[in-house]
Amino acid sequence: MASQSVLIVDDEPDIRELLDITLSRMGLDTHSAATLGEAQALVAEMQPDLCLTDMRLPDGNGISLVEYIQQEFSHIPVAMITAHGSVETAISALKAGAFDFISKPIELDNLRRLVSSALQLDGDTSKLVNAVDHDLIGSNPTILALRQQITKLARSQAPVHINGESGTGKEVVARLIHNNGPRATGSFVAVNCGAIPHDLMESELFGHVKGSFTGASQDKLGLFQAASGGTLFLDEVADLPLDMQVKLLRAIQEKSVRPVGAQEEQPTDIRLLSATHKDLAAEVAAGRFRNDLYYRINVIDVHVPELRERLDDLPELATSILQRIASEEGNQKAHLDKSAIDALCQYHFPGNVRELENILERAFALSDGENITAQDLQFSSTAPQAPTPHTNDSANGGGGMRVQEAYGDMEGYLEDIERQILSTALEECRWNKTATAKLLGISFRSLRYRLKKLGLDE
Repeated sequence: MASQSVLIVDDEPDIRELLDITLSRMGLDTHSAATLGEAQALVAEMQPDLCLTDMRLPDGNGISLVEYIQQEFSHIPVAMITAHGSVETAISALKAGAFDFISKPIELDNLRRLVSSALQLDGDTSKLVNAVDHDLIGSNPTILALRQQITKLARSQAPVHINGESGTGKEVVARLIHNNGPRATGSFVAVNCGAIPHDLMESELFGHVKGSFTGASQDKLGLFQAASGGTLFLDEVADLPLDMQVKLLRAIQEKSVRPVGAQEEQPTDIRLLSATHKDLAAEVAAGRFRNDLYYRINVIDVHVPELRERLDDLPELATSILQRIASEEGNQKAHLDKSAIDALCQYHFPGNVRELENILERAFALSDGENITAQDLQFSSTAPQAPTPHTNDSANGGGGMRVQEAYGDMEGYLEDIERQILSTALEECRWNKTATAKLLGISFRSLRYRLKKLGLDE
């Protein structure tokens, strides 16, 4: 099997020699270029498995090389070498399509990890495309565009921020990016930032050492350490308090964390993905989210469309979800008849795909196990029906505004559902909170936090 090749692009002979020695010891063939022109010619001639380029070149810059390779040889990953602390350069490189970046002075362990990760990428992206197509159902243009974006982002290490309403499938998108990238063999660690009590947040994210506070009876790894070599997904990142935003920003910039009570920082090796249903730019404008953190986590922005924006996908999506639900019960005969499909297509789904799953789970449980009709479907009485296709604001005297107001309180609607679930579970367990937490499959601390948030702790 032929050795993999790496093209080194830097106008400093010492840097080229250091990289050449290090990569040669990894069993890689290396080639060097000192200018942008030389690099473009070598890329076209040899099509290396990886390109490492400095930002500053005598006849141009590394961003131009990244853009050239993205346009002409998109299967070749490119990593940017940046000056220490040059955040803007690193972000510009990632936005242009760079796989990752490494700062000078180059730490050889970090370089080896980056190179090993990049070389795990398969130049043939057909398997990646097929995997994403299989797990992201639909043919609406918004879904087709989302699939293409996921396919591209899976081959990068850029921080990605995923936005969309609750229930649209933001975590599904995050998992697709992780599962189809070079970190797929590592852990995918997901955390809901809004579900962690404030006083425990630093310990949860960064870990703590024994004796650092009352109750810290042993060392504990934080979520950053648990995700080492993999992906950390911060869901509802807008809910982080400002003091934690400062600490998160430092962890991202320095690629290291300091556990609570520890004297030294520990290096971290994660890819960061984040999500929220809130408008993060509006949160920045309101002073609730730091602009510098927004700049770091929102390098690439991904929007997950609401289900009502792609109702043409609903028959295929509902059928797939029902088949999954039924197969888990060993049932291969369950199907939706026309009346059920028609009823679903007339509903607005304020809870998006998550609500569709809940509706189908209830319908399957209430049906005869085979033919599911409209009568088996139970829609929320608080959620309005979809407007007729020909409705417009000018024709109905501001009807669009009334629709917007009716759908605006989705967060309250979802909290009502959660409140009902918790109340039912508490009653079933005779208000024994320990038993309730076990029944729901959550920690006692998380249950206590949710009860307080929803006004059920009295």
